[in-house]
Amino acid sequence: MKQYNLAKIQKKLRKELDADRYRHTLGVMYTSAALAMRYGADLEKAQVAGLLHDCAKCIPNDKKRKLCEKYNIPITRVESNAPFLLHSKLGAYLAKEKYGIQDEEILQAIIWHTTGKPDMTLLEEIVFLADYIEPMRWKAENLAEIRQMAFLDLHRAVYMTLRDTLHYLEAGSGEVDEMTRAACQYYRKKADIEQ
Repeated sequence: MKQYNLAKIQKKLRKELDADRYRHTLGVMYTSAALAMRYGADLEKAQVAGLLHDCAKCIPNDKKRKLCEKYNIPITRVESNAPFLLHSKLGAYLAKEKYGIQDEEILQAIIWHTTGKPDMTLLEEIVFLADYIEPMRWKAENLAEIRQMAFLDLHRAVYMTLRDTLHYLEAGSGEVDEMTRAACQYYRKKADIEQ
């Protein structure tokens, strides 16, 4: 198995992210590691995916769009209207090209950490959830309950996160990615929760 140099990746990332985003990134890395230990996922992959999940986040939105076009990364209608979402796809590209990550499982976890999708892999679920519950987060509704559930029932915690994300987006002016809606329905059934 490939050994990743986490210290080297952190040093490089520190130059690319602002201070708050870097702290968030470390929180996601540590939370991903904790969830990986709890659910028997690959610890190193969880740390690398958590560390690199937002590697494209601090790139300005116009530049995100231009880079996606340059590298032939498909842009959906929702992403075109909300270009901040492009950091996931662009982040996976940069993780591969700039940070040398070749493991497709890690790259897919980076791609799906924002919107989620139905039937995520264990690593994808872990990074998706870690991004929402890491210790620097404090605004989300039901956060304490989701944090606790994350270590009791992963699928239920993923569902709760998707549900709350949809409520937040629908209550505001945020456009909803259909993948998030589909993921919420999938995990509601997987967690066997009545509507």
